Amino acid sequence: MKNGFSFLIVLVCSLYFGQQTTFKFDFGGNRVENGFIPITPASKFDRKIGYGFMDISGLKSVDNGGNALTGDFITSDKPFYFSVAIPEGNYNIQINLGDSKGTSETTVRVENRRLMLNDIKTKHGEIVEKQITVHVKDSIIRNQNGEKIGIVKLKPRERKYLHWDNLLTIEFNDKAPKVCSVIIQPNKTAKTIYLTGDSTVVDAQYEPWASWGQMLPYFSVPNEVVIANYAESGETLKAFEDRHRIDKIWNKLRAGDYLFIQFGHNDQKSGNSTKSGYRKRLKEWILKSKELGAIPVLVTSMNRRVFDENNKIVNTLDDFPDAMREIAKEENVYLIDLNALSKTLFEAMGPEAAKKAFVHYPENAYPNQPNALADDTHFNPYGAYELAKCVVKSIVDQNLPLKKYISKIEKNFNPNKPDNVEKFHWPESVYMESLKPDGN
Repeated sequence: MKNGFSFLIVLVCSLYFGQQTTFKFDFGGNRVENGFIPITPASKFDRKIGYGFMDISGLKSVDNGGNALTGDFITSDKPFYFSVAIPEGNYNIQINLGDSKGTSETTVRVENRRLMLNDIKTKHGEIVEKQITVHVKDSIIRNQNGEKIGIVKLKPRERKYLHWDNLLTIEFNDKAPKVCSVIIQPNKTAKTIYLTGDSTVVDAQYEPWASWGQMLPYFSVPNEVVIANYAESGETLKAFEDRHRIDKIWNKLRAGDYLFIQFGHNDQKSGNSTKSGYRKRLKEWILKSKELGAIPVLVTSMNRRVFDENNKIVNTLDDFPDAMREIAKEENVYLIDLNALSKTLFEAMGPEAAKKAFVHYPENAYPNQPNALADDTHFNPYGAYELAKCVVKSIVDQNLPLKKYISKIEKNFNPNKPDNVEKFHWPESVYMESLKPDGN
């Protein structure tokens, strides 16, 4: 009780004075490391306390003795979610995983299934320390004094999302997730990569939908850089402005940060053309980001799964990819040609195999899904992962300054040789929905 009360006092001060603080949690049983807050299987989230598990059913603790911090852990036979009320900002999260008398296998995601650590296996008796860097956001636009000056206009379905809820939520998943401790501390030096775009970029909350944006953190070097995904389904450049999403970013963008811009799928609808404001807004965003000392990066929209009789991808995006390519040259900014890379990727897969990268599932593959899903625009986790690899490849191949922030483990990806879908590792979360995202 004393530890929890102390945490509450620190949290209230943090929120009131706008200060970010450090939080140390010892996961396990009754033995607690000095200076840490005890987390047990009964630690259900409580707003008044400010931390805890979203669902405590199925949680159990194991105490192997020895070190108070690493000798015990919390585990479950199903994914479990730990949330902390914390001010928006960038944070380093240090996680101890493993079992001092056994093995473990853990995948870590944050917020809306944002991939951070994938299939971390520990040997018998091994404890590993891993670090991730996470961006936490809310919908309030503040001035330099922390005073509210505006708000992002969220869509109704966004209000259920885990990334607008004023909490940091960590998902522990996989065959044998075993968590010994979690330390959260602010990171004020990491470069921030802000992502803007539509449903092909957004951090999708529900299985089986996914996007490349929520896979990108996995390929990033922790502590040095952090991915801040502000994309949302159904958005256009204009809608992103109208809902003040870009205002939120302008308010936070700092010198040396990056702004990724990918729009096209929804901008082409309703008879719109690249001359109906698309080019003008792109140039305005580029100018504004440069004025703030940030680095704009244009990303052409990836192709849909539409093939011709020769098994070649058909362009369904009109002249939007070409317009972005032209503007990149005119404004002398970096370009990631995901449109071209996705064409190579999907053609290498072929029409039928490519379905395994998109949301194509028979009826009743997921709960409350009476009808088959056949979506040739939106991706499942495997497809999103492959597209994220394309983005990484472009950064590396072009030798962009961002290259130094890319993890070394995935630099040799070839879109002409897609990864074997059968070997793709993705333990599903508990959040599932058959409702198609906004946009097409």
